[in-house]
Order: sequence, then structure tokens, then C-alpha cells
Amino acid sequence: MKSSAEGHGEERLSVTPPKTWAAGVPGVTHALSYSLGQTSLRRTALTLLSVNQVTGLDCPGCAWPEPGRRHVNEYCENGAKHVADEATTRRVTAEFFRRHPVSELAGMSDQWLNQQGRLTEPMVKRPGSDHYEPIGWDEALDLLAGELRALDDPDQALFYTSGRLGNEAAFLLQLFARAFGTNNLPDCSNMCHESSGVALIETLGVGKGSVSLEDIYEADLVFVVGQNPGTNHPRMLSALERTKRSGGHVVAVNPLPEAGLLRFKNPQKARGVIGRGSRIADEFLQIRAGGDLALFRALNLLLLQAEDERPGTVLDREFIDAHTTGFAEFAEHARALAWPDVLAATGLTREQIERVHARVLESKKIIVCWAMGLTQHKHGVPTIREIVNFLLLRGNIGRPGAGVCPVRGHSNVQGDRTMGIWERPPRAFLDALEREFGFTPPAEHGLDTVGAIQAMLDGRARVFLGVGGNFVRATPDSAVTERAMRSCRLTAHVSTKLNRSHTVCGETALILPTLGRSDRDVQAGREQFVTVEDSMSQVHASRGRLAPASDTLLSEVAIIARLARLTLGDRPDIPWETFEADYGTIRDRISRVVPGFEDFNARVARPGGFRLPNPVSRRVFPTPGGKAVFTRNAMAALHAPEGHLILQTLRAHDQWNTIPYSGEDRYRGIHNGRRVVLVNPDDLAELGVADRSVVDLVSVWHDGVERRAPSFTVVAYPTARGSAAAYYPETNVLVPLDSVADFSNTPTSKAVVVRLEPAAPA
Repeated sequence: MKSSAEGHGEERLSVTPPKTWAAGVPGVTHALSYSLGQTSLRRTALTLLSVNQVTGLDCPGCAWPEPGRRHVNEYCENGAKHVADEATTRRVTAEFFRRHPVSELAGMSDQWLNQQGRLTEPMVKRPGSDHYEPIGWDEALDLLAGELRALDDPDQALFYTSGRLGNEAAFLLQLFARAFGTNNLPDCSNMCHESSGVALIETLGVGKGSVSLEDIYEADLVFVVGQNPGTNHPRMLSALERTKRSGGHVVAVNPLPEAGLLRFKNPQKARGVIGRGSRIADEFLQIRAGGDLALFRALNLLLLQAEDERPGTVLDREFIDAHTTGFAEFAEHARALAWPDVLAATGLTREQIERVHARVLESKKIIVCWAMGLTQHKHGVPTIREIVNFLLLRGNIGRPGAGVCPVRGHSNVQGDRTMGIWERPPRAFLDALEREFGFTPPAEHGLDTVGAIQAMLDGRARVFLGVGGNFVRATPDSAVTERAMRSCRLTAHVSTKLNRSHTVCGETALILPTLGRSDRDVQAGREQFVTVEDSMSQVHASRGRLAPASDTLLSEVAIIARLARLTLGDRPDIPWETFEADYGTIRDRISRVVPGFEDFNARVARPGGFRLPNPVSRRVFPTPGGKAVFTRNAMAALHAPEGHLILQTLRAHDQWNTIPYSGEDRYRGIHNGRRVVLVNPDDLAELGVADRSVVDLVSVWHDGVERRAPSFTVVAYPTARGSAAAYYPETNVLVPLDSVADFSNTPTSKAVVVRLEPAAPA
């Protein structure tokens, strides 16, 4: 059976049994093989030996924190691939764009576009043209600034960011947007962890995780829910291995039996090279997609019942009485839970749930980690609120070895939000900006990602500036998103490499190439560094070591500062030129605007940087009532009609966000193909669909519109009954723009009801 490879011919799909362990020697060899395919041995060594080191560069691959004592090879397989992908010696020049019209590039695959190499000079696509052509920096930024100044209303502009942006550039971008007059600052958080922030702010008062790496190490029990560490943040496996070695236990909750959740062979340890490695999950709950809310409601009911049986021995009543509100209402609601609803929603047995409950009772210190397997559901916010309930019941918030741990997938997505990249900024932040810079920022909330797409469609937004990322492929409802982008008067992307978003153009389109995280950044004759914030609120420096891919590249800070100066002039009086020349001056301003960054320059100069304070870790809850909040969360689960399945979208192992590095997903046993759908063999038999047959994935929503992703090869796979899985961005087309999580407006990419239809003959 051949996979349908886009843009560069076909390859033969092959399927092998999924792996039951992750990393080991193969992880090292695959990383080195990819790296050497992109660049020289010398550049590979130079980058890998500096990744995640105190004086080196922060790996852009994920936001997992670095330990205090760092290995000389403090990176994972996928981090090595990501850094090598950026450090490639391949180049995209003006000659490339002369050879390839935009219409041709639009038909190429994401992998092919990425593999062309680093962008080297600014390019413009003029109205009516099918080609990008070279443009000087001054003319390019004048063009963009002119379009911004010509808008009837500042809210007709959109300023999008991805988590690759450093703190300094993020702070400047939000400052520019607000000085321009808008809070239209959509970002990648809107599509991934917005549900986490909404739920945690409501219940604990802070929208971030409360734990540190040391807490992970000393926990008695760690839940890993709705995430695949082996691919998306592999260094987490080293931390979980240490948890296990210290006597702790791990419960994994996921529809797919991911290799990294089963066993980990640490390539930095002898036991990971010649031994069996470490078993990670002591319990693996293969839950039905979207059943996590029901699971934690069941665990909470069992805890209440255990307290009834043994009063004063199960719940932490002293903590509940002193530090929480809403317990009585929560408990009354929790006791109304019906077990048949739980079992139908989760696909688990009561015995499995009670076995995990027994582990909970044996554990004094519990952490719950989660990722997009929870957040990208309609009921994602209630699910995370219920997890908070679970932790509050036994006082597992605000003490060592316990707490909430949302695991971010971008290296600085959390830092960008801290710097003010948010369409709904708090009043205190805007007041601090006004005091520091002498202008009144707009108070009206701006547009998030979904709102931005709708505004472009409606003609309410005319200019789109994307700083990092691949907006077109990261967003839902692909055809609608592309139509929205093409309706703009001007689209501009600050990027390191070519991607699909560059081929979906407004009337005028700009490509503004920038330095990568691995590039050396010299401004006004002095080497600069940027800072980032990881998933556990540690802020530290990042310094590139490689010569830039081109002499004409500008840093993100320089691009934003120059554009702001051209657009705003000297009103308000903001020293953009000074910021561009010395990033330390930006950090000085951040220290006076953003709480927790006092004396920023001195503190970040210390090895390893500093950790931002989180009052939740001290059992101080900045909610309106000053206490943590128990919530009542109605039972919610997605039920597929007869003949349908619940599809979740996911990454392949050789993939970073929207960019596949190859057609390989070796841990799941998928080779040389991406247009595959993984389905339980029993579901296939029930549906009358043959393994390796080719089908179209069809989703139908309340709007009656049928969305179709054509030509997917069916692979019988041990996923949960009633659930299916396929890779994004190929399946983004199946998710409507208005199918979003309640309260957070996050697209529901893990909850797509589909049917499998025989594909039309080629």
C-alpha cells in the first residue's frame, strides 16, 4: 500500500508492531543521523554541546526545565533534531523563489518546504504576482508600517506570536501593539494550553503550574494524563525515571499505549544502553478520548467515600477548612455521580479505577501532569478544574512533591504570556505599562486565534503580522483559515524557514527572515542574549553560537523595534533604537513592569537564572476570595453515533509542531507515511473496514457542513475502543472554526467525531 505523499512523489508505507520502550541507543543514532544530514559534524557538535547548558542556547523543542546538575549532553533525540533542523547549511535564496512560483510552492508538502533550508533575505509578493522577489529591509519595513498606518482602526491589525519568541522580543511586540492601539495579540497558547490557564486562574488564582523539578523527583505518585512525553518532551522521562528510583510511582492515562509511558532506556545511563531501562507507568489507564473528566470525578467520589468509612484519615480537613472554599457544594455534587456514566465515558472498568484509587490512598504527595490531551476538548476547562478538586481534597497543593503541572510544548510559550502576549491583559499589567512608558494602553479585550481568523473572514482585520510559527497549519478548519488569510490586504511572517503560511498570501505578502535560537546575535558590536521561561517558571538566558545563516538577517528584537519606530514615530516616546542596540535595556524596563522580574539583569546573569515566585506554592491563593476554589463540574463526555469514532489529532515522532522531519513514527511502528488513521482492530471489525484499506475521514458538525480529509490508510492499532488517531496538520481540516472548548475558546482537536468512508479511486 502506498501512502499519498504530497509534493514530492510517493513512498511505500510500512507498518511494524509499536515499540514498548523509548530512547536507548536508537534515540542517539537517529538524532545524529538527522543532524549530520542537515549540517557538518563540527556544527552538530558545536550546537549539541551548548544546548540547555548554562552558557548555551535553550532548546526550542519544548519547555521542559533543566536540572540543577546538567549532563554534558543535556538534550533529547527530538531536541537534537530540532536544533539541527535550524542549524542546517541549506539555504533558500532569491534564486529559489525565481524558480518556484507561489502556486507551485502551495502544492508542496510541509516536509518538503521545511527541508529547503534557512531563509536568507527579505522577500515580497506584490499584488497580482505569483512570485516572491527580493526587497531591502528598509523598503520591506516601510511597506508594512505604511499599511499599518493606513488602517482605519488599530483593531484591523493582528499581531500573532508562537512560543519560539524570547522574552525581550515578546515584550517589545506587545508594547508596540498596545502603543499602536490594539490588544489583538493572538498566540499559540490560544490553541494549546489556554484551557489550563483559564481553569487554574479560576481555582488557584495563578494560570501556571505550581511544581518544580525537585517536586517531581520526590513525589509519591505522578499522574501523566493526555500527553506523550517520549515524543513531545522526552527529557521528562529522565525526571520520571528519577521519581521511580526514589520510590515514587506513575499512573499514565492516555488512549494510546505510547512507548515512552511504558519503559524508558536512558541513553546517558548504562542500564539504558545495555539493560532493560526503567519501567515508567505502574498503572496504564487506556482511557477513551475525552473520558478524563469522568475519571477524576470517580476518583474524587471514592475519596469522599473513603473518608466516610475512616473519618479524619483520608481528606486533609485542616487544609480544606483553612485554604479552600466551596467544599460542601462540591461534595454534594460529587456524590451524585453515577458509575454507569463513568464507565461509558472512560471505557475503563471499575476495578481499574479502584486500583488507581488504592495507589492514591497510599500516597501523601501527588502531582498531576497534563498536556493537550486534556485541553483540546470542549470540556477541557472543567476537566482541569476537577483535577484541582482531586488535589485539594488531600492537601496536594502548595507543599513539596505535590501540585499541578501543565506541560507546555513550546520553549517560551509561558514566557510570552508572562511578557504580556495576551489578548485579555489584566488591568494591573496595563497600568504598569502606562506608568513606565507614558501612554494609555487600550483596555478593550482583543482577538484570540479563533477570533482573529473570523475577523479576517469578515473583513474586520486587514493586516496580519506573524512572528514565528506556521499560523495556517497550526489552526483549525484549514480551508476557512486559508480563505481568511488570503482576504488580508497584507500578510507578513517573521520566520527562519519556509513553511505553508508563506504560500497562503494576502494581496501583498512579506517574508522577513530572522536569526534562529542557535545563531549568534550581535548588535552595535556587542553580543546579545535572550531569556526564556520554562514550564516550571524558571527564567534563564539563551545564547546562540553559530554564525548567522546570512549576513542580511535581523534579530526578532531588531525587526520589531525598527517596525515600531517606523509605524509610531516618536509617539509615544519609546527608545526603540536603544532597545535594538542593547537587550539589557529591555530587561530593565521589564523589571519595572512585570512582577517577579525585579533586578532582572543581575538575577538572570547567575548560572541557571531564577525562578519566578508562585504564591500557590506557599498556599497563598490570589483568587477573588483569597482561597482555592472547589468547583462543581457536570459530567461531560463525547459520544460517537453508531458507525463513528472519536478522532484525536497528534504528532508523529519525527515532527515538531506542524513540521514533519520525515515520514517516520517509529515508536508507533509507522514508516514512510503520514496519511494514516490508527483504529482499534475490534472497531474495524465492527465497522466492516479492512486493515490497510484506504478511506476518507469525514466529520459532520452542527452546522451541517461535511469536512473531508481524503486518502488515509487504515492501520489496526491498540488504541482505546471507540477512539482513533491521525496526524496533524493533515487532519486540521476536520475541525470547524467554531468547535472550541467552553470558556477557553481552544479548538477541539482531540475530539473529532468521524466516520470512515471508502476513498474514491485515484
